[in-house]
Amino acid sequence: MTTRTKIRKKLLAAHRKLRELRMLAKGLVSTRHPVLVHIIPIRRCNLACTYCNEFDDFSKPVPLEEMFQRIDRLGEMGTSVITISGGEPLLHPELDAIIARIRKNGIMAGLITNGYLLVADRIQALNRAGLEYLQISIDNVNPDDVSMKSLKVLDQKLKLLAEHAEFQININSVLGGGVANSEDALTVAHRAVALGFTSTVGILHDHNGQLQPLGPREQEIFEEIMSLGKQSFTRINQFQHNIAKGLENNWRCRAGSRYLYICEDGLVHYCSQQRGYPGVPLAQYTDEQRHREFLTKKGCAPRCTVSCVHQTSAMDFWRAPQTFAPGATPPMTAAENLVQLTGPSNRPS
Repeated sequence: MTTRTKIRKKLLAAHRKLRELRMLAKGLVSTRHPVLVHIIPIRRCNLACTYCNEFDDFSKPVPLEEMFQRIDRLGEMGTSVITISGGEPLLHPELDAIIARIRKNGIMAGLITNGYLLVADRIQALNRAGLEYLQISIDNVNPDDVSMKSLKVLDQKLKLLAEHAEFQININSVLGGGVANSEDALTVAHRAVALGFTSTVGILHDHNGQLQPLGPREQEIFEEIMSLGKQSFTRINQFQHNIAKGLENNWRCRAGSRYLYICEDGLVHYCSQQRGYPGVPLAQYTDEQRHREFLTKKGCAPRCTVSCVHQTSAMDFWRAPQTFAPGATPPMTAAENLVQLTGPSNRPS
């Protein structure tokens, strides 16, 4: 890597950090916008991990103009971050244009991929499109019947990312039911840190996103991985300590408001594991509906393991107790205002 490339990477990293700080400040100042949105441009995946319920092997890509309309609508809402997921989003033939459209709306752009389709030219194209974050979840050291997302298969891809990527890279290892060798998660995490990436660990949930407690050795591995690497927004993870022990979390889930999951059909859902509600087209999802969901208590929350929703909801843990059941409509009054702090509402650019 040339000195010029190293300097460019450092400058881009500093710019990302500034945008992250602006995102957090904006989130603390106002509750009237989504902080994080996961959007699906294609449900199809090139793999078939047995624990995953978020893919098929036949869906067509969402047409580009439809993706543009959804992204522009999220821009109108003041969304801070959009993460593109799937399926396998690299299968979408116009992914770079989707990323560029996110950035054009002043929104931070992330991508979750299995990494199989990454080559040097593809990584450089993602740089040019303006991608800021990429995450790969690696499930084991050697591929098995549960998952092909193994370090053995993907290590060359990780080396390419370390050499060519100008965006931040996070490697997520996993623990829990279905993982044949829990020690693999530790190997994956150490490899990620050695390459200069951030490292996180997830706990496999059931098909409703609910927790499955870890065994004693798994808990030890979990704590060691949690102590590794760099700090970032993805490491807001105190809730995971309870999950690892099989304990419930007492928190206010802001899914449907601060966090949105937009499926390939353009419908708004609580999250990937609670698809079906509210089930409203994004184009018709109003400020009032987001406000209602901000105040709605979710029955699945105590045993939830969906990290992105926990992390996004963390900035609002101290305000606006949730007093409404799903489907209820809170009264809206002129005096009602969830903005707790004063100051400008900044939008990343």
